[in-house]
Amino acid sequence: MKTRRITKYRWVPHTVDGETELVREPYEIDVPVPPRDWDQLVRNAVTIGAGILVTVSVGWSVVSIGHLLSLVAASVAAYSAAVAFDTLWLMCTAVEWVHRYDPPRATKARHAGTAALLVAMGAIFAHGYLAGQPVIGAVGAAVSALAKRGTTLAMSIHARPLDPRTQQWVAKRRAALDGQLAMIPIRRELQRGQALVTAEQRSLGGAEENGSADPETSGTPEDGPEDPDPKVSTLRPGRVTTQEAVRNAWDSGIREPEAVLRTVRNATGKDVPQSSVDRYLRALRVGA
Repeated sequence: MKTRRITKYRWVPHTVDGETELVREPYEIDVPVPPRDWDQLVRNAVTIGAGILVTVSVGWSVVSIGHLLSLVAASVAAYSAAVAFDTLWLMCTAVEWVHRYDPPRATKARHAGTAALLVAMGAIFAHGYLAGQPVIGAVGAAVSALAKRGTTLAMSIHARPLDPRTQQWVAKRRAALDGQLAMIPIRRELQRGQALVTAEQRSLGGAEENGSADPETSGTPEDGPEDPDPKVSTLRPGRVTTQEAVRNAWDSGIREPEAVLRTVRNATGKDVPQSSVDRYLRALRVGA
């Protein structure tokens, strides 16, 4: 069995002038060397080969399609536009890899990548055909096809297919998580919209101009000495209460009292006192 020597460290007592301290002492040990992983070496070789194919394909496509487009456009614009042909199917291939555990999305990306590849191959063949060399155009178009096939093979050796039951489990968990993530911007949008509605109502003449009392600024538990319970919310259909606005700011990662106060005032459309916001923040910190 092959071995290799490595250096490790241990703590040992060391005394100087009667004072003892623990110091690190290096020592060497022999450990067995694992056998060479030929499968991983093959995977790496295939991945590197796919990268080389992609590089060659992009270079050939840019030269061929750029020369074709330069017949009717400036060279800079023509060669810049030529980059888009191979870039698109490469992007679709990357999206297919990201969605490898989501078959419906991966299938859409695969079909889009195939369509983009055919367009690029057609443009390369058209360049050869117009140059009077259709065979060269066909061979040049095959370069992009080989690069696409190489990336597909590279992804296949790195993929970890899931059985149908596990695939369903992953889909359900992903759907639940995606729903929670989607609700974050939706809640923010609704909060901003409600703030605009409240501001519009106040500008057109709300309860304050008619002399009516605002239930959240007079005689409410917010003015009382007790700490509010963050788990109890007053039902106010169509309105954002101070407690809800504070909790929304807290969930959004806002912790500074002044920043929370500005957010709450914008959301509720009222001149909420700092003391009320501080009480709700104290309750949320205790709960956290």
